[in-house]
Amino acid sequence: MNRLRLGSLTALILSAAGIIYALIFNPPSWVVYGVAIFLIPVFILSLGILSMASPEEEEAEDRVDEPFIGY
Repeated sequence: MNRLRLGSLTALILSAAGIIYALIFNPPSWVVYGVAIFLIPVFILSLGILSMASPEEEEAEDRVDEPFIGY
């Protein structure tokens, strides 16, 4: 497991735990604001990174041969 996937998976688990904590328990309002401002975007970004980290079979060789330079 490479570093990008491990870091993204860790961020996904931590942010999901924080979101579930804010939903189940009754934390103070500043904690809920922190979850809304920080953990929800981290959750969404980590899902995107996880989906982009695994190349499709036909793209795997192209990613090794040519680095991503944009569109």
